Amino acid sequence: MLLRGNVILSTPHEGRPAAGPAGPSHTHASVRAFTTRGRGAQSVVQAVAVREHTAAYQQSGANVDNNRALSGLDWSEDRPQERQSQGHAHDGMTREALRAIDAHQARLWSDIRREAKLDAETEPLLASFLHTNVLAHQSLAKALSHLLASKMQSRTLLGTQLMRLIFDAYQEEPSILEACMADMEAAKERDPACDKYTQCILYFKGFQAIQCQRIAHWLWKKDRKMLAIALQSRVSEVLHVDIHPAAQLGSGVLIDHATGVVIGETAVVGNNVSMLHHVTLGGSGTGKGVRHPTIGDGALLGAGVSVLGPIRVGAGTKVGAGSVVVKELPDYCVAVGVPARIIKQLQIRREPSIDMDQCDDFILDYVI
Repeated sequence: MLLRGNVILSTPHEGRPAAGPAGPSHTHASVRAFTTRGRGAQSVVQAVAVREHTAAYQQSGANVDNNRALSGLDWSEDRPQERQSQGHAHDGMTREALRAIDAHQARLWSDIRREAKLDAETEPLLASFLHTNVLAHQSLAKALSHLLASKMQSRTLLGTQLMRLIFDAYQEEPSILEACMADMEAAKERDPACDKYTQCILYFKGFQAIQCQRIAHWLWKKDRKMLAIALQSRVSEVLHVDIHPAAQLGSGVLIDHATGVVIGETAVVGNNVSMLHHVTLGGSGTGKGVRHPTIGDGALLGAGVSVLGPIRVGAGTKVGAGSVVVKELPDYCVAVGVPARIIKQLQIRREPSIDMDQCDDFILDYVI
């Protein structure tokens, strides 16, 4: 028992066990208030039993309800007919392009389901998780909608609403899903630690952060900016990756490890770009125009690289870990240092983002 002044409180563990993964998720208090009538006389005027639910308890309950709703959501309820390849073109795409996206999704989804089934058999503890996030869904778009919504849901952003929102984005703008599949392929091809597609979509927060930003960018273009900002804020809180909804990301982007990556509002990232943790594409100045960098196709930014201001890092350029880039870099060069300086011009035009070599080219040729 705890005595504070004239109030006696029972601890959460008295008479009721604590619940929840983070320890006590509720507070049970018995309050007795005392008043004085006359000299030295003390009497009990009321005994009130108070049960207070903490924010953690409320949030855990909300998350359970949302997860149940997400798992049992009927996609056919209150929604328009899903896009068919034979229907009208979306996002300025031809019917042939839409059919190609559908075919790619079908092939990739077949591989993902096969991996999930094998993982569920070899590791029974993950069977329920794999069923909920992969095997229970009919397509990659639906699985990703469920997965991202379940990760980003909060008391402000309800999971069921987020899931429908994400799926609507995939249906309205198929290029988002096309870029997502390219990102998945990039992780599988360039990251030696990524053995399976399931590993990428379920556990790699760099991949998940990019996909959430693509949805936020879709909202931003539709002038739903406050919702886009709310989603960005939630992604930053959950995944520790901060990419502004207005930033433009190409396809086949890999953010390895991802912790601490910051990409500003007017930044542009090209296709097949690779970057590591703690990369900053930062702005310079307080103006409303372009104030963030543009990263060319196939560039590689090592861990901790900062690129500041409205400058361009050329296509196929490699920037060494910890460098600070404040001046433009041409195509197919190697730069390192603070401030970064060019130490080599690549004779063979290759994309360093593909081989992910973080050491080669940074040591200059020498003769003993």
